Amino acid sequence: MSRNVIVSATGRHTATIIFLHGLGDTGHGWSSSIAAIKPANAKSICPTANTMPVTLNGGFPMPSWFDLYSLDSTGKVDEHGIERAKTLVHELINNEEKAGIPSNRILLGGFSQGGALALYSGLTYSKPLAGILALSCWLPLHEKLSWAGSPNVNTPVLQCHGDADHIVPLRWGQLTSELLKKNLSKYQFKVYRGLAHSSSDDEMDDAKKFVQERLAEGGSSN
Repeated sequence: MSRNVIVSATGRHTATIIFLHGLGDTGHGWSSSIAAIKPANAKSICPTANTMPVTLNGGFPMPSWFDLYSLDSTGKVDEHGIERAKTLVHELINNEEKAGIPSNRILLGGFSQGGALALYSGLTYSKPLAGILALSCWLPLHEKLSWAGSPNVNTPVLQCHGDADHIVPLRWGQLTSELLKKNLSKYQFKVYRGLAHSSSDDEMDDAKKFVQERLAEGGSSN
C-alpha cells in the first residue's frame, strides 16, 4: 500500500487510528479530520488506495480499494479485490503491532468504500481491535463472515449514515445495521437528518467521542 498520510502522536504513542478514504479520494482527504478527533497519544494513518479502472465509472482509473460494478445492493461484487485490499489493511495493522502497539489499541475506520473495507477487514482480523468506525457505508461479503468465536464480535463498532445519502443509500446502511446488531455485542448505529454522502459536525463529534473513549489514556478497553 502506498502513500500513507501519517500524523504522529503528540504525546507518548500508545494507540493508532487507521482510516480508509472513499472512492476517488486519497489519504489527504481525511487526514486533517481524523487528526482533529484523535487523542494526543494516538498516531493516525490515512493510506491512499492504488489507482485502478472502476467499472461503475466507465472504467475511468481512480484511487479505489476494489472495483465497483454497480450501485445495486444485489449486484456483482469484486470479491477478489476486496480480499486483496483486506490483506493490505491487515498488513497495516500488523505493522503497528510489530512497532509495539497491541491490536486492542488500534482503531480501524473508513468512509464509503473505505468504510466498507474497514468493516470487512476489522471483522475478519485475527485479534481484537480497539474499535471500528464505519461512515456512510455497507458491509461487503457478509455471507463469508464467521461470527461464532470471532475475535471482534465484542469489539465496539460505531456505524453512521446520513438519511439524505443518494450515493450509498441509507437502506444499505440499515441492512448492514440489522446484520451487525444481531451479531455484535457493542454496536451503535446513528442516522443524521439531512446529511448527504458526506460528514457533518454532529457526526464528527460522535466519532470523536467514540475514538477518545476507545483510545485515550485511561479509556475503556475490550
